[in-house]
Amino acid sequence: MTARVLDGLKIRDQIFAELKGEIARLAALNIKPGLAAVLVGNDPASQLYVKSKIAACELLGLASWLHTPPASISTDELLGLVEKLNSDNNVDGILIQLPLPKQVDTKKVLEAVDPAKDVDGFHPVSLGKLVSGREGLVACTPAGCMEILRRNEIPIEGANAVVLGRSDIVGKPMALLLMHANATVTICHSKTRDLPDVVRRADIVVAAMGRAGYVKADWLKPGSSVIDVGTNKITNAAEAESLLKHFPQRLAKFREKGSVLVGDVHPDAINTAGALTPVPGGVGPMTITMLMSNTVKAARLRRAKHAAKAAL
Repeated sequence: MTARVLDGLKIRDQIFAELKGEIARLAALNIKPGLAAVLVGNDPASQLYVKSKIAACELLGLASWLHTPPASISTDELLGLVEKLNSDNNVDGILIQLPLPKQVDTKKVLEAVDPAKDVDGFHPVSLGKLVSGREGLVACTPAGCMEILRRNEIPIEGANAVVLGRSDIVGKPMALLLMHANATVTICHSKTRDLPDVVRRADIVVAAMGRAGYVKADWLKPGSSVIDVGTNKITNAAEAESLLKHFPQRLAKFREKGSVLVGDVHPDAINTAGALTPVPGGVGPMTITMLMSNTVKAARLRRAKHAAKAAL
């Protein structure tokens, strides 16, 4: 049995088509949703991520602004920029690209973002709304995982779901979203006992630990649905040979390029799982997709709130 591939690129295109319709409806009301990205310093990976986010804005017809303060910026200076963006009514979403330099208080900066513009879904207010089941802006990667499950018609209600990883960005919000969809959820981490046995009971597995090939094929219940959030760059030849020994084409590409991307789930899982997100091309495209979706949602919620106030 070979798992059904859960193609994130296909779902991205579906959601982009839907967003274009909503953006057109907002344009008829003279509203153009806008995203402001803050990129501190010259980290190449961060530059690449932000570039792809700005490109997605341009593709959809959203307004976008890129702020690039120097790596030497202080916490207070960055807070001043955030406050400026908070008060700019043209800006519906504020994205603070992480990581920030060591001298900057990251938590303080993220908490300074207006919750109504928190398109990353990291603010305590956003997380509080998620806990209580109220409408709000949800962290992009977990929201994207839920779209993959729903649009592939994978049953969530009543399912046993295991989330590997308990980060504020993925693990915790993912567990909450699955619970709200009536799954029975277990959150696992490095201290979980008998981890393979816990995973084997799961109908749905979400792996988000950042460890290449950590979840082995024989940990999975045959036919389970696996969402692999990990994106790990492998440059060690012995590690690549071990992970990809049953995938000669991918191994040949590694030998040619000297690196390969591997998820947190061992590639051999494709022969055990019933459905599986690929790496790359699975969860990755969905994170930017949901950032765009959150920006449009923030514009709709903010403008509706302003209209209601004006009517009073």
